[in-house]
Amino acid sequence: MVKISTTVPQENADAIREALGRAGAGAIGNYSFCSFSVTGKGRFMPNSKANPHIGKENELEIVEEEQIEVVCERINAKSIIKALKKAHPYEEPIIDIFPLIEEEDL
Repeated sequence: MVKISTTVPQENADAIREALGRAGAGAIGNYSFCSFSVTGKGRFMPNSKANPHIGKENELEIVEEEQIEVVCERINAKSIIKALKKAHPYEEPIIDIFPLIEEEDL
């Protein structure tokens, strides 16, 4: 299993959760579309080559974002990440992937 984490503007969070769930992320036992979210502020400055969804060239942007975490089988991670990138509004979305250890393997 792996945990996939991404940040997205709050107004796009539901669409990202939907895309992740439809791709198979967030399946835990008899449950589907499982995710965890926290809110915070994302900061970035687009350069002259960027095509930002939010913000202007060479100006610091601060955005209210949600960090969304889901789990999935490692074998499905690439297709789930592909669905995430397709649904994500950012040109360069942050995507973190963490390997998970099952409790019985501790």
